Amino acid sequence: MKMRAIALAVSVVVGAGLVAPVPARAVGCLSGAAVGGVAGHVAGHHAVLGAVGGCVVGHHLKKKQQAQQRAAQEQQMRTQGQPSH
Repeated sequence: MKMRAIALAVSVVVGAGLVAPVPARAVGCLSGAAVGGVAGHVAGHHAVLGAVGGCVVGHHLKKKQQAQQRAAQEQQMRTQGQPSH
């Protein structure tokens, strides 16, 4: 029964990805969902809840990482654009 619920959750996530692909907005979600699903299943058989939480956290962390990379690139561009004295 538990395997059936996991298989159903995976098929719903995959099916939703095929129906409405949004790769730019799903950054970090799939890897977070995979880790969260496994952790939720091991912690107390709450794979779907863990996958949802993992998706949210993974998306947040990826956006944070992208913002840091953007800031570093902007800083590098500013320092390269200034003449050295």
